[in-house]
Amino acid sequence: MKPLVSIIMGSTSDLPVMEKACQLLNELQVPFEVNALSAHRTPEAVEEFACGAKERGLKVIIAAAGMAAALPGVIAASTTLPVIGVPIKGMLDGLDAMLSIIQMPPGIPVATVGVNAAQNAAILAVEMLALSDESIAQRLAVYKGSLKAKIEKANKDLAELKYDYKTN
Repeated sequence: MKPLVSIIMGSTSDLPVMEKACQLLNELQVPFEVNALSAHRTPEAVEEFACGAKERGLKVIIAAAGMAAALPGVIAASTTLPVIGVPIKGMLDGLDAMLSIIQMPPGIPVATVGVNAAQNAAILAVEMLALSDESIAQRLAVYKGSLKAKIEKANKDLAELKYDYKTN
């Protein structure tokens, strides 16, 4: 089994956030890999990874980074694959990381999800893959349908709450 998605994080301290992406990709049966690479501590390894990603069969890269958050942009500069950045909450509640990731120069785009929104990054990656893979598209449709069912159940549960002045 060859990975279609690569999840890259600056260090394993990002794993508690990025596990949500791993769990969703696993649930939707999308092969993925997980690695730690640092734009500042291992820049040569980051460039080697990014330059060789397409030849290895990867289709989408999810890159998480906090504070200076250079990793997604550095990867995007060395590949033509789509890169999804996940800003990690840090010293400024993730605002510093988010601003670093979204302010890429022309020609080097990085799709960016919300702070610590690894699950949304995985969903976006799966949506990209679903454009050319019908089996992934079907699993994604089932997953999205389950989101609707969760809200419908929540409304039924809320209807059961009893308060003297509750009107619904």
